[in-house]
Amino acid sequence: MSQINMQCFLDTLRKTKIRLLQLHYEANCGHLGGNFSCIDALMVLYHCVMGPNDRFVLSKGHSAGALYATLWSLGRLSDTDLQTFTRDDTLLPGHPSGSGIPGLMFSTGSLGHGPSLAAGLALAARHKEHDHQVYCLCSDGEWQEGSCWEALNFAIHQRLDNLVLLIDQNGLQGFGRTADVISCDDLTPRITAFGAEVQKIDGHDPDAINKALVRPTNGVPRVLILDTVKGRGLHFEDQLESHYLPLSEADYTAARHVLEQAGAE
Repeated sequence: MSQINMQCFLDTLRKTKIRLLQLHYEANCGHLGGNFSCIDALMVLYHCVMGPNDRFVLSKGHSAGALYATLWSLGRLSDTDLQTFTRDDTLLPGHPSGSGIPGLMFSTGSLGHGPSLAAGLALAARHKEHDHQVYCLCSDGEWQEGSCWEALNFAIHQRLDNLVLLIDQNGLQGFGRTADVISCDDLTPRITAFGAEVQKIDGHDPDAINKALVRPTNGVPRVLILDTVKGRGLHFEDQLESHYLPLSEADYTAARHVLEQAGAE
């Protein structure tokens, strides 16, 4: 991204974060902290990296709001669509459905399934001689599940270099810090030992994310570990309560003020 494009992107990103905050406030529910830890990566992926034929799997389905806000920023979802978030008969539930959401092929929410789905898509693309990429966004907590490691082992064995796994390492999950539940702090050496290409980057630096995502592959799947903060940029960041936090009017007003001030700097 050029400097001009970066400034335009950052302005769009800020507006999208405000819309994401509003989305959760109006619904009076949602995993706000985990949405704000991955929104930077999702926006870079959709605005700057993914081509029209690329595939995306949201393994951390509880960050559906961030995906919906990103699609809204691209004009693929409307304000009217977002107003139905988590409502009866909506196409935009709290965890994404594989039907009705632009570009999303699978329903997710039960953690640990996304890497296997993404590996299958990548293998199918190879068999069909398609050149598209497959991206999968995971939480760090779901790498406590064996299914993720089985999928990674399969992808490495098949040399699926059209697969990129992004891990949102915000260090918190539903009932505590990941280090206290089952530690995921040393994912880099573990994944490297499996044989994948691993890179750890600042998950809130759009330029770093963009550069990492467009790097050429070398015959194996790539894993980007995003060093992030749950609820990044809000007054309750890095707090367990942000995992599932219905916003009071005071919380919403304070959080929106922080985001608006960030754009004025």
